[in-house]
Amino acid sequence: MCGIAGEIRFDKKFADVRAVADMAEAQSRRGPDGEGVFSLGSRCFGHRRLSIMDLSQRAHQPFVDNQLGMGIVFNGAIYNHHELRAELAEKGYQFTSTGDTEVIIKAWHAWGPAALDRFYGMFAFALWERDSGITYLARDRLGIKPLYYTINTERLHFASALPALLHGGGVDTSLDLEALHHYLSFHAVVPAPHTILRGVRKLPPASYMTVHPDGECKIQQWWQLDFTRGADEEKRSFEDWKDLVLETLQRSVKRRLVADVPVGVLLSGGLDSSLITGLLSDAGTRDLRTYSIGFEAVDSEAGDEFHYSDLVARHYGTIHEKLHIPAADLLRALPDAITAMAEPMVSHDCVAFYLLSQAVSRHSRVVQSGQGADEVFGGYHWYPPLTDVNDPSKGLDAYRKVFFDRSHEEMLSLLSPDIRLEDASGHFVAAHFARPGADSVVDRALRLDTTVMLVDDPVKRVDNMTMAFGLEARVPFLDHELVELAARIPARHKVAEGGKHVLKEAARKVIPKEVIDRPKGYFPVPALKYLRGEFLDYVRGALDSRRARERGLFRREEIDRMLEDPDRHITPLRGSKIWQVALLESWLQTHGL
Repeated sequence: MCGIAGEIRFDKKFADVRAVADMAEAQSRRGPDGEGVFSLGSRCFGHRRLSIMDLSQRAHQPFVDNQLGMGIVFNGAIYNHHELRAELAEKGYQFTSTGDTEVIIKAWHAWGPAALDRFYGMFAFALWERDSGITYLARDRLGIKPLYYTINTERLHFASALPALLHGGGVDTSLDLEALHHYLSFHAVVPAPHTILRGVRKLPPASYMTVHPDGECKIQQWWQLDFTRGADEEKRSFEDWKDLVLETLQRSVKRRLVADVPVGVLLSGGLDSSLITGLLSDAGTRDLRTYSIGFEAVDSEAGDEFHYSDLVARHYGTIHEKLHIPAADLLRALPDAITAMAEPMVSHDCVAFYLLSQAVSRHSRVVQSGQGADEVFGGYHWYPPLTDVNDPSKGLDAYRKVFFDRSHEEMLSLLSPDIRLEDASGHFVAAHFARPGADSVVDRALRLDTTVMLVDDPVKRVDNMTMAFGLEARVPFLDHELVELAARIPARHKVAEGGKHVLKEAARKVIPKEVIDRPKGYFPVPALKYLRGEFLDYVRGALDSRRARERGLFRREEIDRMLEDPDRHITPLRGSKIWQVALLESWLQTHGL
C-alpha cells in the first residue's frame, strides 16, 4: 500500500518535479516508510511507500527497469506475484527484487494490457514506457485502490487521493453539480468518473487509461461482472453452491496472507469478519491479532458489538484488543477523520474506522476486513423487496424507494433556487439497469451495488481511513473469483432468510452458530445518527459559518428546519440528513474550498 502521484506534460515542457514532490508529500500518511521521485523529461512520478512485500530497498519506488525501458509507481498488492514470477522466469525474465512491483513491469512487457487479467489483487498504478513516451494508468476490477486525476491541454496530474491533487495546483475547484446530485440522493455515492470537484476525475474500476505524449488519452474497460447464468447453474443444488462459496472464500483468505509482515483482522463481531477470523485460524495462522471498536450508546441504540467479537476471539484464542471510544474522543477525532477523506463520505463509521485504524496501526501493518459481503451476497434489507418486482420497467422506482436518501424534488427544495439540476442519479441508475448481463431487478441492483455503490462507499471508506495510519486493509470478499462466483448464484439463494443465506449456511462449517443466527448489526456510531449536544453544535457551526453562508449552496430555511429537529430527518438507510449536508460543508472547508 502506498501513495502515488505524477505529472505528464503535453506541451513539450519539462515536468514540474516540485509539484509532483508536493503531491507525494501530501500522501505521506499512506506511505510512511519511504519516498521517491523520478523525472523523465515531460514526465515525473512520485511515490510514498508502505513496506509490506520485500521490505528491502530493492523494491523502492519509483521502480525503473532500464533493460526493458519501463518504470512504475504502484499502490496495492498482487497476491499471486510468486506464481507470476515463476511463469515469467520460465520466459527468461530476471528479477532484482522479491516483491510484487517488479512483477507488474515484467508481466506488462510480456503480455501488455492482457497482464491485467492475470493479476489477483488490488491495485492502482502508473506504468510508463521510456521509448514510446506512452504512460498507462490502471485500476483493479472492483476499485479497491483509488486513482484520481486532473487534465487539461497542457498536462495531466494523478494521485491516490483527491486532496493531493490540490497541492499540484491548477485545479478547477468549483462543484460538479452532477456529483452533487449523486451525493445528496444516491447515498453520497459519486460514481466514476465524477468527483465533487469539477476539475477532478477518477479512473473507473476495471479500467486503464493510455496516455500518449501528445495528450491523446483513451480509457478502456478490461473487466466486467456478468450476472447471466446457464441452465446448469440455475439447476445446481443449494448444497453445491454452499460448498463452492466456502472453497472459494478459503482460497481468497489464504491469498491475502501473502506478506512479509503478520496479517490481523478487523473483527466487528458480525458474520463476515468472524468468518474471516475462523478461516485464518483454520489455515494455521499463529498469534492472530483481532481488533474491535465500540462507542457510547445514545438513547436505546447500542454503540458496540463486543459481546459477539469477544465470543469469536475466545473461540479461536486470538490476541484480541477492544477499543472503547468516549463521545468526547469521537468528537475530537471528527476533523481529522474528515481531513482523511479523499471525497466527502457521509457514513457514520468513517470515524469509527479512523479511530480503529489508529489503534490497530500500533500493532499491525496489514489486516483483513469483511467489507463487500453484503453487496456480493445480498445481505442488505433492500434486496428481498426487489425480488418481488417482476417488471423490469419498475426497477428504477423500486430501487429508488429503498436506497435513495432523497427524491429529486426534495433535493431541489434543499438547494439554492439558483441551482438547476437534472435527475442525474435517476438517469444513472436507469442506464445501469438497462445494460445487458443481468435480467432480474434484484440482479441489476446487486450488480449496481457491487460495481458502483460498494466502490464509492464502503471500499473507499476503508481505504481512506486505514491508509491515514499506514495500515493496509485487504478485503477477501472482493476477490474477483469469489465475486464472479456469487454473481452466478441465483438470487434466491442469496437473499433468502434475511439475506446472505448461502454464505451463512457455508459459515456453519467454520464459526459458532451464535454469530450466524444473531440479528444483523452495523458498525454503530449512534452519536452521528442521533445528533445531540456538542455533536449538534458541531453541525450547526459548520452550516452557520461565514464560508457556508457565502457559498449559498442550500436554502437557509431548509437547513434551519432540519437543525430544529434532526431526528425527524433520517434517510431510508437510517442516516442523518443534516449530517450529510454538514459533512459536505466541513469537507470543503477542511480543504480550503
